[in-house]
Amino acid sequence: MTDHYEDADDHRSRVLSNRQVLGFIAAFWLRRRWLLSGAVVLTLASIGFDLSVPWAAGRLVDAVAGGLARRHDAWISWGLLVGAYGAALVLRNTGMRFWNPLAARNMKQMVDEAFRKVQAFSADWHADNFAGATVRRLSRAMWGYDTVSDAAVIWLGPAFLVLAGLCLMMALRWPLVGLFASVMVAVFVGSNVWLTQIYARPANLRSVAMDSRIGGAIADSISSNATVKSFGAEPREEARIGDITELWRRSVIVTWGRFIDLWLLHNLMLVLLQAGMTGILVSLWAKGQARAGDVAYVITAFMLMTSYLRNIGENIRMTQRGMDDTEDVARYATMTPEVVDAPQAAAFVADLGQIDFDRVTFRYKSADGALYDDFSLRIAPGERVALVGPTGAGKSTFVKLIQRLYDVQGGRILIDRQDVAQVTQGSLRRAIAVVPQDPALFHRTLAENIAYARPGATDEEIVLAARRARAHEFIARLPKGYQTLVGERGVKLSGGERQRVAIARAFLADAPILVLDEATSSLDVETERQVQAAMEELMVGRTTIVIAHRLSTIRGADRILVFENGRIVEEGRHADLVKQGGAYARLHAVTEGWA
Repeated sequence: MTDHYEDADDHRSRVLSNRQVLGFIAAFWLRRRWLLSGAVVLTLASIGFDLSVPWAAGRLVDAVAGGLARRHDAWISWGLLVGAYGAALVLRNTGMRFWNPLAARNMKQMVDEAFRKVQAFSADWHADNFAGATVRRLSRAMWGYDTVSDAAVIWLGPAFLVLAGLCLMMALRWPLVGLFASVMVAVFVGSNVWLTQIYARPANLRSVAMDSRIGGAIADSISSNATVKSFGAEPREEARIGDITELWRRSVIVTWGRFIDLWLLHNLMLVLLQAGMTGILVSLWAKGQARAGDVAYVITAFMLMTSYLRNIGENIRMTQRGMDDTEDVARYATMTPEVVDAPQAAAFVADLGQIDFDRVTFRYKSADGALYDDFSLRIAPGERVALVGPTGAGKSTFVKLIQRLYDVQGGRILIDRQDVAQVTQGSLRRAIAVVPQDPALFHRTLAENIAYARPGATDEEIVLAARRARAHEFIARLPKGYQTLVGERGVKLSGGERQRVAIARAFLADAPILVLDEATSSLDVETERQVQAAMEELMVGRTTIVIAHRLSTIRGADRILVFENGRIVEEGRHADLVKQGGAYARLHAVTEGWA
């Protein structure tokens, strides 16, 4: 089956190493050193009491074996055993009360920062990646951090210390037992790390990539549900998702199978450890070189070691899974957005809206050649300029460049005599109001969507903007009025209603530059008249750029620019260009014929 569901960010050649991912996670731990220190100190204290449990158990067995004459010692030993176990439990629990707020705050910051980074990536990056897959990566990384942090700091660190301490304590009393235990622990831990890395991780990375692909594919289909229904294509989409989940199923079965293989191997090692340690002690006891309490010590030590070793094996595997889940976001942190603010970028100061292209050269990264080559143009303040021409001629690119969605390779773009590359992107874009052909609204209330242009707007200002956009009437008829939720991308509204909400948003933005991108091309005649009237009012006093294929909408433009292959081949007013009989006249004849 052809695999056409992969998005650009799934190329696994850029996978970070475990060390890089762990370094990314550890940097979050160090942000709150006092919480980290509290958790570590209390955990270390609990380890000390854990190490004393075998000693207390051995002492209790010796006292009991001595008969009633050692009744007092037996009760003291019992108290020490219970106290050591209880103290370890209380200290570990108290340490978690430092660890939990550390984890919660770091998980929040990880998602916040990853979201901020993703927002800063270029328009090309977002076009190349499924939104659903990106969302899945961000949410999965948060829990990957939690898994790695708990495993590495709460379980693995203490486990290594307890195991090292037990091996040392046994080596001091019975060198052969200590040596055997040390070798077995080293082999157990080393093989866990090595086999997880070379045997389990490659399969797990494939499973993680497939998990992201499921999220992207489902989001793609659900967000296009209207199209699916219009073609009666539900079975086709179900089959498509089924194909992807089948790939995931095959992948994850391999992953889980490999982790089960490792689990079996290391549990067999635990059987060998048990047999060796207890066998050596029984042998020493048979020779009169060990007491009953010594045997109890080793049995208790083995039970404690088994608990920690099983935790080590499981947590090494969980750590690997967590690092694989976090790897995408850790990689995002290493990536530099293609369009970034200059080091000393100042806020853009909006004035009258003059636009200058000064010998601009620009090419898309996937294009063979430059779209604009030494391109120069001036748009005067308050001028209404229409851009026309065939698809791919450079009209939409012109708008993207003044918004600085891309950086030019040569020349510069000035707005109100300020180089767009030397001002902050946010301040620049707030000075340019865009009404697109198909406005995408948020699944929020109508009031929130209109106020998105100016979050601090009052209810009165929102209503005024809606009135000016000819939107107030239809909003007032809705049961919840301005508090009506519009659905994802505004699907609960008609095309004309979405357009008027977008125009209301532009009124509220009150930007000196206005871009109308095919704003009436998909509307019926009556709705188009209403929207056109609202746009006429909106254009007053603003530098306006109109992109249009329907030439009837631009007859009143101060200047019409005819684009072909990134060049302006004609410019002038509508009547003059029609008389010239050139490219514009041909376009006009075609559109009039279809009107």
